[in-house]
This record gives sequence, structure tokens and C-alpha cells, in this order.
Amino acid sequence: MSVAEALRARRSCRSFSSHPLASEVVDDLVDRARRTPTAGNSQGVEFLVLDTPETTSLYWDTTLAEIERETFSFPGLLRAPLLVVPFGLPDRYLARYSESDKAATGLGEGAEHWSVPYWLVDAAFAAMALQMLAVESGLSCCFFGLFEYETAVRECFAAPDGARAVGTVAIGYPDVDTGRAGRSSGRRRRDLGEVLHRGSW
Repeated sequence: MSVAEALRARRSCRSFSSHPLASEVVDDLVDRARRTPTAGNSQGVEFLVLDTPETTSLYWDTTLAEIERETFSFPGLLRAPLLVVPFGLPDRYLARYSESDKAATGLGEGAEHWSVPYWLVDAAFAAMALQMLAVESGLSCCFFGLFEYETAVRECFAAPDGARAVGTVAIGYPDVDTGRAGRSSGRRRRDLGEVLHRGSW
């Protein structure tokens, strides 16, 4: 499958089978996803992998209160056998940009010097790669944000202080009943002419 084919095939699956994924499949997905670019080759993206019923349940206990599950629109999402949270580690970027070949940028002096926090950019690259690799492997996926639960997830799973997560990628086999589509799924894709600005805006 080409990258173009994977992009065309990717859809946000919101209803998964609970059928587990083999650990070697999980490791292979993460091994390939970690090869996405990072600023200055900082390699500052690390992956929280939750692939047991105990850890995925703990994740949902942390991010979706029991009472909210009664009206949750996508209960099949909670059956995903694999949740991956790519974390960007600012300290790795600050350390890399303090090295002699990068020190002149001033970016090693503190996170506030980064107008764009590349630990989030690079974590997003990794999240996108995970989705493409899942599709290539015949699996389904869904990316969703952590929003107000980012700190709670970081603390619950003992991620380093300061680590930042752009969201979570759920991966697995789709349920036969794929559930209802998300509210945004019916939106028309904008034409190329609306988004391509050649030479000027």
C-alpha cells in the first residue's frame, strides 16, 4: 500500500473489536513511527503504549467518568485494544539546542524561546505516522485529543514532568457494527483550489 492509498483509506474508527493485537505488531508500529522527523534530530518523542485490558481501562477511568459513559456517543471506542499516547519531551529539545552546533539559536535557554513548540509538532508527526502504519497493516485507528485530561494522563502513567501529549491514537480491528459516524464526518472536503495558494495567498 502506498502512502497515498493509506491516506485515502484512513478513516476515524469509533467502534473497535476487543480482539487484542500481538505484542510484536504493537512494537513494530511504534518502531516505525519513531522514525518521523524531530527538530535537530532531538529524538524527543516517546510513546506511552497501553495494550492490556488493565491499562486501557485505567486510561478510560482517568479520562471518561463512569457517569459520562452512559451517554457517550462512541462506546465502541472504549474497546480499542491499543492506545498509544505520543509524548514530546521539551527537556530533550532544550538539551539538544544547548549543544555547540545549535546554541546560537538561543532555543536551548528555555521552552519560552520556542515560538512553535516542536516537541508538540514532532509528537503530532508520530501520531500521524502511527495512523498511516495502522492502515497499512490492515488495522483501523482514531486520533482524539486529551484536552483537559493531559496532565491527569501524564500523572496516572508516571510520564516525566513537563512531557506534553498532543492526543491519543486508538488502534485495533473495527467492530462489525462500526457505530454512528462522528458529527464532522459529513463535512465536504474543500476543493484543491480553495486550499492551494500558488505564489501568494
